[in-house]
Amino acid sequence: MSAIDLTARLAGKPTIAGQTELRLRRDILTGVLAPGAKLNLDKLRETMDVGLSPLREAVTRLVSDGLIEVETHRGYSVAPISIANLKEVSALRSELEPFALRHSIARGGLDWEAAVMAALYRVNKIERDPDDPASRATWEAANNAFHHTLISACEMPLLLKIHGALVTMNDRYRNLYSDAVTVQRDVVEEHTALATAAVERRADAAAEILKAHIDRSVVILLDMIARTHPDEMR
Repeated sequence: MSAIDLTARLAGKPTIAGQTELRLRRDILTGVLAPGAKLNLDKLRETMDVGLSPLREAVTRLVSDGLIEVETHRGYSVAPISIANLKEVSALRSELEPFALRHSIARGGLDWEAAVMAALYRVNKIERDPDDPASRATWEAANNAFHHTLISACEMPLLLKIHGALVTMNDRYRNLYSDAVTVQRDVVEEHTALATAAVERRADAAAEILKAHIDRSVVILLDMIARTHPDEMR
């Protein structure tokens, strides 16, 4: 589930299960709950001061998003991380997001065009400071909203769900390796070129720009991880 879908759901009906899901999601994405850590539901229930039923519901949702794993007779654990997994997540997103964009361009109307340009304006206006976690989080949310808006008219709910999960997993790596990402590249021109090609219905150009944009991002992240965490690249 994307951050946009999660926010909308919680805003519409702030259930205990929804709030619990949000807390667990944040703890996993930021590393408070470490990759591979075993999850004892009884202990979590006491720590979070929630009932077992909403906790199970929250955990089940996070299992579907790939953030928590469950094994028979072994229980729940935080999904592990690896460079191989990061590459797989990035490769899938690099293929699926341009595919979704092509369909969104074909089916989106004037309201979609307006939403794309509004999302572009917002993400381009927000400044991010690599030394300020709040600044980075605000920009990341706007960036995710921009990418989601671009493909939101594809009329493929399953694809949007898969894409949301891939974005969440990608964000997890960026958060966990935030110490490696000391330099933030300027993507204003990339975003502007992408949005312009999309609303002008230049599907081939837009898909090509988007794929290059995604691929460039993961190459930079992997390079920074290699420099700061060389043992984890093996």
